[in-house]
This record gives sequence, structure tokens and C-alpha cells, in this order.
Amino acid sequence: MRRFLVVASMFLLSATCVPIVRAQEPRDGDAVMERWLATESSRLSGGELSWVTSREEWEAQRAERKEQFLDMLGLWPIPEKTPLKAVVTGALERDGFRVENVHFQSKPGLYVTGNLYLPHPLPKDKLPTVLYVCGHSGRGRDGNKTAFQHHGSWFATHGYACLIIDTLQLGEVSGIHHGTYQHQRWWWQSAGYTSAGVECWNGVRAIDYLVTRPEVDAARIAVTGISGGGAATFWITAADERVKVCVPVSGMSDLQSYVTDKVVNGHCDCMFLYNAYRWEWSTIAALVAPRPMLFENSGHDTIFPMPANERIRTRLERLYNFYQKKPGDLFDIGVTPGGHEDNLELRLMAYRFINRHLRNDNAEVQEPQLPKIPGKELRVFPEESDLPADSLNSKIDETFVPVAKVTAPANASEFEQWSNTLRAGLLKNVFRDWPDEIPAAEVRESRPDGRTILQTDDATAVLARVTPGAAPAKNELKPKDNSAPKRLWVVILDADDAEGEFPAWAKGKIPADAIVTCVSPRGFGAFSAYTRKNPPNYVERSHALLGRTVDTLRVWDIQAVARWLHESEGGELLVGVVGRGQAGILGAYAALFDNCIAEVLLIDPPASHREGPIFLNVLRTLDIPDALGMLAPRRLTLIGPSRPLRDKTTQIYKNAGHADRLVIRDE
Repeated sequence: MRRFLVVASMFLLSATCVPIVRAQEPRDGDAVMERWLATESSRLSGGELSWVTSREEWEAQRAERKEQFLDMLGLWPIPEKTPLKAVVTGALERDGFRVENVHFQSKPGLYVTGNLYLPHPLPKDKLPTVLYVCGHSGRGRDGNKTAFQHHGSWFATHGYACLIIDTLQLGEVSGIHHGTYQHQRWWWQSAGYTSAGVECWNGVRAIDYLVTRPEVDAARIAVTGISGGGAATFWITAADERVKVCVPVSGMSDLQSYVTDKVVNGHCDCMFLYNAYRWEWSTIAALVAPRPMLFENSGHDTIFPMPANERIRTRLERLYNFYQKKPGDLFDIGVTPGGHEDNLELRLMAYRFINRHLRNDNAEVQEPQLPKIPGKELRVFPEESDLPADSLNSKIDETFVPVAKVTAPANASEFEQWSNTLRAGLLKNVFRDWPDEIPAAEVRESRPDGRTILQTDDATAVLARVTPGAAPAKNELKPKDNSAPKRLWVVILDADDAEGEFPAWAKGKIPADAIVTCVSPRGFGAFSAYTRKNPPNYVERSHALLGRTVDTLRVWDIQAVARWLHESEGGELLVGVVGRGQAGILGAYAALFDNCIAEVLLIDPPASHREGPIFLNVLRTLDIPDALGMLAPRRLTLIGPSRPLRDKTTQIYKNAGHADRLVIRDE
């Protein structure tokens, strides 16, 4: 269903509604970061869905895939469906249709405002129904639903019920979409919270509301929307089998487009889940199959480029061919000229497709112009004083995804099982696909001043420096008596430290005669520093689309360097790590995953991953005190910890039977 018509645009939609990003001078680490992102994006995209060789094979894995999808939205386990408390606050009539202004609560205190369009007068039979989810179109207090009223009026005047719901950010009861795009709420990633999850859940609960209405035929429900609404169409349809037909319009690209081509920079957080299971993005759309889908776009849409659309189409056609008798029966595409616009031809194609699959009607359609309804008349809460005092919309990010509440093991006999369970959770939810042993870093270049360039993965190198002075021979490093063995210490430098220099904060904290290697993990220090621009935070947001964070990969760098040091001494000497603030916690996690790190020393460590470092979904598994407790029986020194961190870490070490291995100092 490809139709190319020259049409006038009605709206210019923005996926972000934020200022234009201005270019900055490139930094030395930009090429390294971009190379890693492109390499990983290509690796994840290369074989996705190629393992599906039959309909039976896809169906066998579909349930697990759906669970993973919901998990990546922060919706698994599926939240409780609490009472909707739906209220119709007003109604108006126009020639051929009626509009009810309605709100409901998708969770207690999470208000969803919408307009329900119905034919007037109502026919006797139940109505096929459309849930329309909005793109980003700022209409202030009226809510962005009012910008898309022409969809509701068309459906209602053609025999449908149509509910148009506001988005969280641009609705009447406003919340935030752009937490990581511009508001520096990086803890969203640690908590597993994305505004995409809210939009999906609000859509699912909107369907819950619709099926309570006597006018609605629950067996004939479609979802459609453009831009952010196109993405939400995918979320809702993949999540809810009650949706029988979907028409996403300009709502999805793929990893090559988002990451390698940097199209992520043009998109809001509500367009993305955290790709913890490391899918090719098209797999989300695959969950719709075999239900009918019309995949629409404009040919010159810069934030949903056509090359990506063609790749997605190829993947989906292959899957749908397991189900459809001939091309276009269940899956089709529609493309029009123009840019990112809600243009007439896109709408007409959507109307035809939904008519065909919900009403078995293949007739041509038109869209007669109807008088526009003033936005204020479509308000659910007409005046400021009407807005609900108990609304949690502006702070729903705090509670939408439950965080883990980890209790300390009761005694030493429980400690091992406790630790193993948490480790399994980290490997499943946070450090997915983490190898049992990260390969040792390889020396790429040694410099006379002791600086060494170390390759830590195929695309990344970091700078390290052994402290000046002659290193003793290996036999001199071994203890001559029963005293504690010497350590090879790794000092983890952060963004504020001079690259390659032993920092003042570490002086006196480790033995004066220790052999010390100072290392700047990726992104820290001039050698690998990358351009940071807020918005759009390209590097940090792109990593999340690949199932990682920059901090996750810094743990990788530290492990690789520690193993390099360990193996350089024939595997006879163990390593200690020392770091300040968040960098120290990176070292603690490196120790969790590599037994060659036998000692951890942390200076002014943060008490929670809300402060950092940032790992995807980590707060759904544990928090920093729990991770530090897992280090037992290894020696752990905390200098200047907060009271909550001190207390819980002490409790875990004590209950594990290793209180003597924990040292706490206030200096």
C-alpha cells in the first residue's frame, strides 16, 4: 500500500520539543566511543530474527520475548490493575458526533486525560473502537490530545468509538518525558524507569476503560498514532493482545539509524526502552505478528529515515510471510512524500486499513473538513482549580518501577545463597552477557614515561601509568614470612583527576612501597574524553539502546586492566583497587566479577546508585551496600562512608562471619 501524493501538512510534529543542538568541537575520545557504538550496533543488528526459520519456532519463543519486552519497559512483573476511578467531567455535541471529556487513573494518582469521540446518534450495535495515542504537540493546558481531534471526529462520524489520550509530558496533568535527554536524571536508567513504560501502561489501562463502555466492541480494537504516538502504538500493541489492528505512523527506526547514524538525538525518552536483552529494535514490532499492521512513514522524515524503514520492513515481511497467504494481507507499508508530518494521505491510509480489518470494508475513504473544536472545550479539567491535588504525574518516575528491597543474610550459612542469588540477578538484569572472565587488556603502546596504552576491547583503548621508579623483581614481591602478600594496586582515576598522575586523595591510603598503576577508564582523562552535550546526551543514551551504560563498560576496563597486571606477574600476585566516589564503586563491581581483585579500598563512596554509578536496572536488583556486602570475605576498606552505607555493609560482613575483613575510617 504505497501511495505517493503531494499534500499540504497540517502539523509539524517534533519528537523532542527541545532546542536545536549546536555542534561542539570534537574531543579525542569521540572516535573511540563512536567506533564502539557502531561496532556493537552492527553486531546486535546482524542476525536478529534470522534464527526464526518457521512459524512454529517463532511461536515457541514468543511468550518469553513478550516477557522480556515488558521487563525492558519496567512492566514486569505486570503491575496491579488498580481501580480506574474513571470520571466523565463534561460532554459536547457536534454534527454527527459527541465528545466526552474523561479522566482515569492508570495507577493511583497517575491521571490520564482524554476525549472519547462517539457517533451521534449512537447505532444499536457495539462499535469498532480506536485508541489514538498522541505525538508531541504542545497545546498547554488543553493537552496535546486537542491537536489530533480530527482523527477522533473522523472515526466517530464513520461509525467508530475513538479515545484520544494525552501523553504524560504534554497532557493536562503534566509529567516529564525528557529525564535523560536533558534533565540529567540518569538514575532513571539505574531504576529501569523510562517514560515509554508509562505511555505503554496508560494505553493498556485506556483499553481497560474502553471495554467497560457499553458502546465498545471489545473484540474490535485498533491502536494508531504518529511520532511519539507511533512508538506508543508499538508498545501498547505488543503488550496487549486485545489490540487486533495497529497502524504505527513514523514511530520506529532501528539500531543502525538510532545509534550509528545518531538519529537518537532527535528523539524523546518516551521513544525508547532500555535494551537490556540486547535485541535488534525490530523485534519489538515482531511481537505484533500475526495481527494486522500497517507501517507508515513519510519519505523525507529526518527522524525516521527511509533506509531504516526499509530494513524494518524486510525483517517484518519475512516474519509475516509465515502467516499471510499473500503479501499485504496482514502486513503492509504506506509511504507519502514530505517530512515528519501528520499529513492527509497518511491518515487516509490508516482509515482504509482499519476499516478493512475491523469492518471488512475495502471502500475508498475521504476526510471532509469539520469545524475545529476550541481546545478549552476539550479540557477534562477546565480550570486550574479543577486539577487533582493528589496527582503523582510530576513525580511518577520515583515510584512507577519498584526498586529492590534487599535484606541482609541472617547468618554465615545463608550468606553464600544470598550472594549467589544477587549475583545471578546482576548477570541477568544488569551485566547481561558478561563473560565469566574478561580477557586481559593488551598493550598497544608503551611510552618511556611509564604511560601505557591498553586495549580493553576491540574498539576501546585506555591510558594507564605505572608509578615512577624501578619496579622490584618478581621474587622481591613475594612475602618473606607469613605477612600479608603484596598487592598490585590499581588506582581508578575519574574525570577530575590529572591523567596518569597519582592523585592526592590516594596518598597515604595504600602502602608507600606498593606498585601502583593509575588508570583512566573510558571517557575519563584527555586520552578518551568524549563530547558531552546536554541535550541530547548522545553517548549515554545510545549505550542504553545497546543494553549497556558507559559506567558498565568502565567496569569492563577496570577488570581488563586488573587481569593484565595479575597475569603480567604470572598470576602469582593479586590486585587491589582503590577509587574515590563513583569511580571507587566501579572498582568494587570489577572485584565482584574477577577474583584476581582481592582487596577494595573506597574513599567517600556514594550510598546509592541514585547518585551513581549508573547501571541499567541495578536498583531493581540491589543497591550499593548490598553489592559491597557481596565482596565478603575479601578485604574492604571504606573511608568516609555515609551512615546508611556504613551500617548495612557492616551488618552484612558481620552476619557473613567476616567482620574482621571490613575496615571503616572517617578520615
